[in-house]
Amino acid sequence: MKPEPSSALFAGPFALATLSAPDGPQFPALVTPDGQAFDLRDAFGDDRLTVLDVLDRWETALPRLRALAADTGLARTAVADLRVHAPVAPRQVFQSGANYRQHVIDLHVAHRAPGDERPESERRAEAAELMDRRAAKDLPYVFIGLPSAIIGPYDDVVLPAWADQPDWELELAVVIGRPAHRVSVEQAARYIAGYTIANDLTDRATVFRRDMPQIGTDWLRSKNAPGFTPLGPWIVPAESIANPDDLRVTLKLNGETMQDESTKDMIFKVARMVSYASQTARLLPGDLVLTGSPAGNGMHWGRLLRDGDVMEGSVTGLGVQRTRCVAEAVS
Repeated sequence: MKPEPSSALFAGPFALATLSAPDGPQFPALVTPDGQAFDLRDAFGDDRLTVLDVLDRWETALPRLRALAADTGLARTAVADLRVHAPVAPRQVFQSGANYRQHVIDLHVAHRAPGDERPESERRAEAAELMDRRAAKDLPYVFIGLPSAIIGPYDDVVLPAWADQPDWELELAVVIGRPAHRVSVEQAARYIAGYTIANDLTDRATVFRRDMPQIGTDWLRSKNAPGFTPLGPWIVPAESIANPDDLRVTLKLNGETMQDESTKDMIFKVARMVSYASQTARLLPGDLVLTGSPAGNGMHWGRLLRDGDVMEGSVTGLGVQRTRCVAEAVS
């Protein structure tokens, strides 16, 4: 699928992307909001340059990118004539769950543990109490995803034959711009290069290990199939997003709105999520910190993903991704 023309593809004067000619190699690009792209390999004098390389030198690269965006004399190519890939190939992906109030309640209702026969009202009340306790103790729920699950923002999403309950989860994704370890909440913004969009797909049927309920969640199987993380289309610099804690996260399925919530509803805000992840791990440039998904997933609606579905995800100022679901061919 291809991006649709828009008067402004994203907020601010420029964004980063990974593009290619129809049959050519991928290259890092500076994209302007009118849909024009400039090959950054030329500007940086490096034929092997990637967006990850640019993020690795973000502090010195950012002023050059600003200057390139303002230079109207540069030869550019229409993005519509190019293929848009995932904007970055991260080294690490930090995913998070239970970070929107309404979504927490929905998940507890949807993921009934084996043998749990309590009524829905009781499980909802338990979820609300748990969420309040977590917020008070400043303990976000962060786990690890695989970069191999990432695909481009317009690529087809292959639904594995074994996935009985594939579901969507649109999220604001933070892109790290400097190595970060044990940074405070107050310092966290300094380590953020920009933001992009991630759809953190989940097979609900395999979230819990029913053969070993004492182990808990199985994020490897439920979240990391190839293609389960459509990413992009762009990385919009943090300086172009006035308040990441007040952005609209919207997912449409076949044109019908399923998720539509502000990041204001996050229990732990962007800076808190970055700081928390850095307390244990060393965050590297290009790494992604996914900030959780709001209410309105397929389990809530009683409608999971199936062959032919089209998901359209948008976050204020970050553009739109559009992916079609395709059932895995079984031989």
